[in-house]
Amino acid sequence: MLTYTHRGKVDAIYIDPPYNTGAKDWKYNNDYVEGDDAYRHSKWLAMMERRLLVAKELLNPDDSVLICTIDEKEYLRLGLLLEQTFPEARTQMISSVINPSGAARQAAFRRTDEYIFFVFVGKSAPLDLPLPAEWRVTRDKRAEKLRWDGLMRSGSNTQREDSPNQFYPIFVYEEDGEGIFHSVGKPFFGNRREFRGVPDGCCAIWPIRKDGSEGNWQISSRNAQALLSKGYLRLGRWRGSETAVTYLKKGNIDKVERGLFPILGQRKDGSIIVDETGYRSTFVTGTQWRVGSHSPEQGGTKLLTNILDGRRFPFPKSLYAVEDALRFFTKDKSEALILDFFSGSGTTAHAVMRLNKQDGGRRQCISVTNNEVSADEQKKLRKQGLRPGDPEWEALGICDYITKPRVTAAITGKTPNGEPIKGGYKFTDEFPMADGFEENAAFFTLTYESPLSVRHHRAFERVAPILWLRAGSQGRIITSLGVRGWNVSEVYAVLENFNESAEFFEALAGASGVRTVFFVTEDDAVFQMACRKLPEGVEPVRLYSSYLQNFEINRGRA
Repeated sequence: MLTYTHRGKVDAIYIDPPYNTGAKDWKYNNDYVEGDDAYRHSKWLAMMERRLLVAKELLNPDDSVLICTIDEKEYLRLGLLLEQTFPEARTQMISSVINPSGAARQAAFRRTDEYIFFVFVGKSAPLDLPLPAEWRVTRDKRAEKLRWDGLMRSGSNTQREDSPNQFYPIFVYEEDGEGIFHSVGKPFFGNRREFRGVPDGCCAIWPIRKDGSEGNWQISSRNAQALLSKGYLRLGRWRGSETAVTYLKKGNIDKVERGLFPILGQRKDGSIIVDETGYRSTFVTGTQWRVGSHSPEQGGTKLLTNILDGRRFPFPKSLYAVEDALRFFTKDKSEALILDFFSGSGTTAHAVMRLNKQDGGRRQCISVTNNEVSADEQKKLRKQGLRPGDPEWEALGICDYITKPRVTAAITGKTPNGEPIKGGYKFTDEFPMADGFEENAAFFTLTYESPLSVRHHRAFERVAPILWLRAGSQGRIITSLGVRGWNVSEVYAVLENFNESAEFFEALAGASGVRTVFFVTEDDAVFQMACRKLPEGVEPVRLYSSYLQNFEINRGRA
């Protein structure tokens, strides 16, 4: 269904699929997959592949990310499947410590971590973010200050012959015990000892390595002169021709020019002096995460218990872990569209609410889940003579018992019993959970509809939410076309009765926010005529042919 409404529009997918533990945590063909099933890995891969192929169609091919958590039971197979499904993307795996004390494993080391796969599609990449020190494997106090790097090249290609254009002198002189820049010389290709161009009263600093060999500078003489003019070149303690030279790389220059390090003045050598007191370092973290807030005990189980008046859900993700993972890719996308098609307890939707509150964003989250009842609960219900479909049975399904109530409670700040939620959010943007969020949520149940009923416009009310989703999920849902045979909402419109088209287009002209118009017609000429009357920038969609063809193409049937 989502390939009809959101093909190529999703910015981020976060999923926490079944881990295939063998403990009746998922079904294949309506049967639980047991731990001793010889085909359990194949079944798991088949289930995942079908969903990942659809996910690929939904992701924005230019810039999007797929985030998938997993543990040691399937991480190898998942990694191969992701590379097979997304061959043009870049895939990276993170190890995240979620239980420092470790969970016991029989005849094995205690398990302390799980894994997170990131699939970078198009130009997608994690953002530099201001992160607490615990995100670093080791504490680097230099990262909290403006960093000056050595101008001498180190590592590879360090010899003069590797970059002959970057072998040049820097002229300096001494005043009151401090070094001062005079100028930057041009590239020199002769014998350094025969150089005669040193200005009066100056000495030349050459890129000479500690072993006495001739090296090269990191940048060209032209770039060095440009940095010198802006105060981005600095001298170390005065040692004559052996005085160290440092410079600001592009990333640190950006921080200065963005005002993260306000300039207070200049040193005697002309280099800038900055205020470092208010700076919080931004960086892309490493592949080993050990973040306290990512514990599923505190940020998952206990938090969910408070929200849902004690209702239990097995192994919920930490709200803050999901929030942090998404922030790396949606911080600069205030209207990002995020999808979770293994939504379970609704943690992803909850995390998106928090992200929106932090920066006033309008990100949307689509959560998809079934309404399965847990294996243990099923046994109890069957003893009572209940079966799937019975109201008492369905009321205990994951969607109706956990997902919907959790999303609703997060927004309202009240438990399912109507009481204010106790406790508060921690770690980032702390406030009482009872405050809730300024968010909206709409819940839909997917059904199968007869193709004939759809084609003959007899299922419009049931199809209506899908049209609303296709048009951007904003404003009211057009559930009826009334006696006129048309309707216009804040962002989309539907026309079925073309005898009333003049009145329809008049109303459309006064609705500046409309970006999608659905025309219900089987007549090509009528459809083309209607398209020509649309304002520029409005997308025409033909019903119901486009709708039915989408399901025929993707599922082999309508």
